[in-house]
Amino acid sequence: MKLRRIALAVALCALSGCSGQDGGTLDLRSEADLSGLTLATTKGSYYLDKFSKRSDVDLFVANSESDGVQAVLSGMADVFVGDEVTLTPEDMDRLGVKLAFRGEETFDVAFAVNKDDRAFKRRLDAFLSSAPLEDIIAYWRDGGPAMEEPAWEVDPEAAPLVDICVTDLSPVSYIGDEGEWMGFDIDILRRFSHSVGRDFEVRFQDLTSAIIALQTGEADCISGCLLVTEERKNSVDFSIPYYTCHPAYFIADQDHKIPMEMGERLKRNLVTDGRWKLIARGLLETVKITLLSILLGTVLGAGICACLRSRRKWVRSLARLYGSFINGMPTLVLLLIMFYVVLAGTGISASLVAVITFALCFASSAGRIFDTSISSVSKGQREAGLALGFTPFKTFTGIVFPQALKNGLPNFAGECVSLLKGTSIVGYIAIQDLTRAVDLIRGRTYDALVPLLIVTVLYFVLAWLIRLSLNLFLKK
Repeated sequence: MKLRRIALAVALCALSGCSGQDGGTLDLRSEADLSGLTLATTKGSYYLDKFSKRSDVDLFVANSESDGVQAVLSGMADVFVGDEVTLTPEDMDRLGVKLAFRGEETFDVAFAVNKDDRAFKRRLDAFLSSAPLEDIIAYWRDGGPAMEEPAWEVDPEAAPLVDICVTDLSPVSYIGDEGEWMGFDIDILRRFSHSVGRDFEVRFQDLTSAIIALQTGEADCISGCLLVTEERKNSVDFSIPYYTCHPAYFIADQDHKIPMEMGERLKRNLVTDGRWKLIARGLLETVKITLLSILLGTVLGAGICACLRSRRKWVRSLARLYGSFINGMPTLVLLLIMFYVVLAGTGISASLVAVITFALCFASSAGRIFDTSISSVSKGQREAGLALGFTPFKTFTGIVFPQALKNGLPNFAGECVSLLKGTSIVGYIAIQDLTRAVDLIRGRTYDALVPLLIVTVLYFVLAWLIRLSLNLFLKK
């Protein structure tokens, strides 16, 4: 009986996740105390490179700061390390997170620029040297007095200054209630852009994609509390520093967790700061890319089908080679190649690049479906139509096509739904679609359940509408 009680106690302890370092009992005062713990940090960060060299620390690599914090709150990691501006006191109080300790290191923060654009760097450095940076930062960080922007004239004919922001983090850079980017990074660059007579445009991407965009000339600079490190200097150049920060180590504060009702969570993710507008704009972008890709891909697919049914062997071989090439390449890789290589510098918008890419992928599948559907109609029906005096065109449109349409539409609808789901990757080329909008909301609320539940429902509804529309078309 005694052994059973001991076993039961051990099992309950394991199920509840209790250990000598859980339940808010972590006592961390320096990096030496991290031994044996799981440390969460973001991919591409300085901290990932630093702690990957320590064998006594397990790493949890998160895609964003919010994911890293969620890893700590869910128990998948013990500590999250990031810049000290990652969480405000209000966020820590709301989430039940506390600052364990602040690292001793001090990092310079600067804007990343293209190594080959020396003139741009000189102008940016000159602006940073004379701008009231401390007052601008104090306004966003501490609520200091607002700084008026001089009345600079913007040349409408000049190309906008494109900044890629890699962090959705208050007070550095974040999206406000009207969908505009805010924060001291954004404020500084907007002032610089207007001072040189250029409009200002902000895109949101991960750091790896942002560096590619900077190197290919798709962007002028990168912002988002970038730490100046020797490794990053191999890929980009940096402006003069405009801010300094320390690393911060955050842990769950089990004694201060405040449960939030579902109604309050819905309000925070949808109503607060008008975040439903982000979802609405992202939904519209997803629908636009999906429908245009289907239309263009259907036309191209008809051409692929014609090639597959051609009498010329070399034409059929080219069509099959195209299908093999598209099917053998991940859609994300093709999207990046189209955006950063093939169509780079053409002035084509990122949305149009996405439409072209998905249409090319969809055309391969649609062409194969069209060919299979037409082949499913027996040759005897074609021959009967010709014997009755119908022209080949009328035989196809009146006899073959209706049956092929009925046979192929279910597979065609499935490909349309697959294309819809595939559009979730367009955020890699700075398109704020439905998935990216939800990621932005997660980055502000640190709530994974509600935003992901919303996006799941919306994708399900869109997929259902696509199938319903095609079924109604088939009945008519």
